[in-house]
Amino acid sequence: MEYTIQKLSLMAGISTRTLRYYDEIGLLKPARINSSGYRIYGAGEVDRLQQILFYRELGFSLGTIKEIISSPSFDRMQALKEHREQLLEQRAQLDLLLENVEKTIEACGGRIVMSDQDKFKGFKQKMVEGNERRYGREAREKYGEQVVDKSNLKLLNMTNEQYEDLESLTRELTEVLSAAFKTGDPAGELAQKAADLHRQWLSFYWDDYSKEAHAGVAQLYVDDERFTAYYDKEQPGTAAFLRDAILIYTGLKE
Repeated sequence: MEYTIQKLSLMAGISTRTLRYYDEIGLLKPARINSSGYRIYGAGEVDRLQQILFYRELGFSLGTIKEIISSPSFDRMQALKEHREQLLEQRAQLDLLLENVEKTIEACGGRIVMSDQDKFKGFKQKMVEGNERRYGREAREKYGEQVVDKSNLKLLNMTNEQYEDLESLTRELTEVLSAAFKTGDPAGELAQKAADLHRQWLSFYWDDYSKEAHAGVAQLYVDDERFTAYYDKEQPGTAAFLRDAILIYTGLKE
């Protein structure tokens, strides 16, 4: 069956503007253009759009999606199985958060006693599983199974106060980095403060700190498109700026 851009947008629940943009960047081309100049999509394009939307729901950038599904080695069945696993993980995370809410309601009603540690269990588990889903494979290949497992355990065992400190530090790092980027000077006072805050942020996950590992993470932010997309979301170029600031901070800039 074939669809005009209007019909496909209605069926998929996305705008025609989005479909046109996907066409412009080569992510989803129509099967053909009819005599009236309308984009026409067939079964292959419908399947490709489904894959695109799956990956979008899982947080992948458009550039990464294009690279994945355009690869000659792309296996649709394998991709669907991976989507299923990831969605099951997300459902488990939501179930854990729902359990947390229900217990909190009972605690507020005086029916159970809920420890401070339990109040944050769902949020920390969600953070760990989200990191595993997005970056787990690369992190384990780069740093080893034991290092990643210890990092996850450290996060899960955080006290209420430690978790709140981490959240506060994350916000401060984001704000300082944004202000530092506007100066354009990775060696400046604000940029070096951001680099130091980033070191403090890493300490919540790492047992041991080294300048070399810190610099390695900073380079990963530039080399891995997913990290780059995260840091460049508001201000393109932020990932490279943070990398440069950290290399100066650690004294490892060539």
